[in-house]
Amino acid sequence: MTIRLATFNDIPQILTLIADVIPVMKTAGNFQWDNDYPNKQVFTQDIDFNQLWVAEIAGAIAGVAAITTDQDAEYAQAGLDITETAIVTHRLAVNVNYQGRGVAAAFLKQAEHEAIRRAINILRIDTNIANQATQKLFPKLGYVLAGEISLTIRPGLRFLCYEKRLK
Repeated sequence: MTIRLATFNDIPQILTLIADVIPVMKTAGNFQWDNDYPNKQVFTQDIDFNQLWVAEIAGAIAGVAAITTDQDAEYAQAGLDITETAIVTHRLAVNVNYQGRGVAAAFLKQAEHEAIRRAINILRIDTNIANQATQKLFPKLGYVLAGEISLTIRPGLRFLCYEKRLK
């Protein structure tokens, strides 16, 4: 598996991956994403900002994640100090054909690498309360549950915020 920065040429495969993942999420009761989000414009902007990463296995895009410093204001609901600079992983998705192969963990390790490279000691991530897989994965990688929040962009849904401190 190779983790690398995404290019504009990756967008068609990324959009197919997202279109395949959304029904699986909905079947599991996770309505975090829909046909409007995440979309081509969001991924294009992530690429413009050099913050979109893909996992590649045998030439296929096995996953995608935005590794950013963008924190939702609602993280404060979980007691997090959003004035602290943090590496935040957003839009993490794994191709349905590659789930269970360590792709999500590889992205979180890449996020940690980026944090160290940029001398940022805090990593954060959130997940829909219905996403059982991530709730098991994050603590295994040293993330601690900070609290539960709601997001303005997804009314009626609940999310769990996690944080990992490197020092």
